[in-house]
Amino acid sequence: MNDMSQPPACTPGDFKSDCKPIWCPGCGDYTVLGSLTKALAALGRPPHEVVVVSGIGCSSRIPAYTSCYGFHGVHGRALAAGTGLKVARPDLTVIVAGGDGDGYSIGGNHFLHACRRNVDLTYLVMDNHVYGMTKGQASPTTEPDWDNKLAPGGTGVRAFHPLVIALAAGANFVARAFSGDPNGTAAIIAQAVRHPGFSFVEILSPCVTFRPEQRQWREHVHPASVPETDDAARAARRIMTDDGFNIGVLYAGGRAPYQPKPPGNADPAELEAGFEL
Repeated sequence: MNDMSQPPACTPGDFKSDCKPIWCPGCGDYTVLGSLTKALAALGRPPHEVVVVSGIGCSSRIPAYTSCYGFHGVHGRALAAGTGLKVARPDLTVIVAGGDGDGYSIGGNHFLHACRRNVDLTYLVMDNHVYGMTKGQASPTTEPDWDNKLAPGGTGVRAFHPLVIALAAGANFVARAFSGDPNGTAAIIAQAVRHPGFSFVEILSPCVTFRPEQRQWREHVHPASVPETDDAARAARRIMTDDGFNIGVLYAGGRAPYQPKPPGNADPAELEAGFEL
């Protein structure tokens, strides 16, 4: 007889919607989507217990391509929506997905404070160092000397370093993956979701349309030379000397996740008394 006490096993296909993904041929986001569905299957929670939240951008289309509950928010506000959802429904697995423009530019303030609050959710950022949806402008992670039609000679502005910022702001889990390694990316995503607190995963996802030179990233990525650490100071030293292509878990901390106080049944008379002049 079948053991009815055990939930049925999930497959990656259970997490895919009927919507056909629409990205440029060769975009790394295709394999990130596959890695995400593989990670969710490994975690074993059914689609109706998972929520994928996003903002605006190429990578932010992901909620529509999954069978989970989804929320496609406004530009830069995905973490605000995801944080509120997780606090209100702590029983759900909440994954926020976005890109380097959405997450680090207009959403940069939310990124800092999501790390600081340490709510138990996972943030996946598909970083291609460019605004792909809006025709190739420089993003916060673009190299200052990247020459293009919109910024001849480059912006001259120092690139944003997401992993350093995440660690300094208080993220409890910091990792980097590469879309060209779908199995490795799936394993890192699953580990990030399992880890308590705010988990941040930067996924190098080439934009072959506006940054065709990023096809060479496959030759540059390499496993981190040392194992993950729970020592923030040691992780900071590692990240500050990082070449941008170390793949793996860089920091897995032990800070307790934010736990909101349960709502109580306040006496209306006591509330009114608090506002008396």
